[in-house]
Amino acid sequence: MMKRTLLLIAVLLSTLTAAQAQTTIKYGTVNVDSLLRTLPDYAQAEEQMARLRKQYEAETDYNDRAFRRQYAEFLEGQQTFTPNILQKRQADLQQSLERGMAFRQQADSLLQATHVQLLRPVKARLAAAIKAVGLEHGYEYIIDTSKEVYPFIHPTVAEDATRFIIEKLNPHAN
Repeated sequence: MMKRTLLLIAVLLSTLTAAQAQTTIKYGTVNVDSLLRTLPDYAQAEEQMARLRKQYEAETDYNDRAFRRQYAEFLEGQQTFTPNILQKRQADLQQSLERGMAFRQQADSLLQATHVQLLRPVKARLAAAIKAVGLEHGYEYIIDTSKEVYPFIHPTVAEDATRFIIEKLNPHAN
């Protein structure tokens, strides 16, 4: 009876050890931000953003110059304006200032929305490559190290998946 119990315990322990060996979790790591910046379509999106930003800056400069000109004319003639004209010019300046500020806010919002829109397909392509690599290499997770929220990742259960993802993104580069 004692031998049977010991044999049963030995079989259970070996089964448990084999099960633990098979369930070893494997992680991949990648710095998504760094990888994203290396993609050609990311560079194209950033170039489009730079051109658009430059157009909005030119319009903002135009508005600023117009306001400064209007303000200089106001200062120059303020002593000679009748009260009604003075009041009208002050109102014109206020409207000009408000329009300029509104344009800046609108431009900032439009630039942010456009940036998100331009990067959406780039990020989707990267996410698809990460998912494919995760499935192909049997990773439980692929951890984005660019966010620096993981103070420690054990090197025996994690490997840098960046090269696999780059290969997936650029299949003809091999």
